[in-house]
Amino acid sequence: MSRNLVPLSVAASLLGGIAFAEVPRVTVDIAPVHSLVARVMDGVGEPSLIVAPGASPHEYSLRPSEASALQEADLVFWVGPDLTPWLNDAIGTLAGDATVTELLESEGTTELPTRESVLFEAHQHGEDEHADDHEGEEHDDHSHEEHASHADDHGADHEDEDHAAHEGDGDDHGGHNHGGHDPHAWLSPDNGAVWLNVIAGQLSAVDPDNAGTYYANAAAGRDEIETLRAEINGILEPVRGRNFIVFHDAYQYFENAFDFPASGAISVSDASDPSPARIAEIQTRVADQNVTCVLTEPQFSAGIVASVMEGSEARTGVLDPLGSDLDPGAALYPQLLRNLATALADCV
Repeated sequence: MSRNLVPLSVAASLLGGIAFAEVPRVTVDIAPVHSLVARVMDGVGEPSLIVAPGASPHEYSLRPSEASALQEADLVFWVGPDLTPWLNDAIGTLAGDATVTELLESEGTTELPTRESVLFEAHQHGEDEHADDHEGEEHDDHSHEEHASHADDHGADHEDEDHAAHEGDGDDHGGHNHGGHDPHAWLSPDNGAVWLNVIAGQLSAVDPDNAGTYYANAAAGRDEIETLRAEINGILEPVRGRNFIVFHDAYQYFENAFDFPASGAISVSDASDPSPARIAEIQTRVADQNVTCVLTEPQFSAGIVASVMEGSEARTGVLDPLGSDLDPGAALYPQLLRNLATALADCV
């Protein structure tokens, strides 16, 4: 096999309990996941990060040092091809001998369906049904073929009238396609806690001498997430129920975790600018729902947000789902979630 996507329960048996003479060489896709791995490896070693801070994970060109890290890796942790489709081939080519863990497919991970509309309430009932269908589901039943068969562009083929309204826009149709599930799953603290344990299990399988440290670190990390959850609820409670718009639809895991739903997104994709028709839709939503805050992201043009806010008194803020302004390492993940809460509360 050129790749080994193994569930936690069989990792040890597949690897035969073989211990490495040195600390395992670990490579990770994005900074939030790298932070979780670094938390588990604290005091033992440091993982390598593939996607540089501030870069888009959807489209990325490997630097020689990052390609070398993949080639030398004993273990690779990544969210999955819905987030970084280009990385799928790179892993198969460069990390053929590594144990590869696709975290979205890890047992216990909560996945949410991709939202197809920029006005979220338009499909809220259907989304709730899908969410119920996925609650408690063991996601290792989802095959890559299923993901591929469900893959469609966020902006393509909405309801018939929605499609007609946007036909010819060109908005969001040439960018990155997420699959049937939203890949931004690290923004759920529940998933963060699950992944800490998955990471500890995979590391322990190849490095049993340090298993005690890995599991202790994972337990401490989960405790930190629970403390952080209470802190974030405290930050959001005074402004809960106020309406806000995000730049692109990346935050529903955070919204669900903290009961703080967005009213819509300027763009369904972060790979292309919204069309005039999309902007008009959001302008109407801002007016109709008394939206008090419109949030952008560091890599997007402030001019697009200015267009949306034309004639509105809504405030602006910045959300960063990747922690691009934070130093990579164990502290990044909790600070990322804390920063999202603070930015929301300050804006709304």
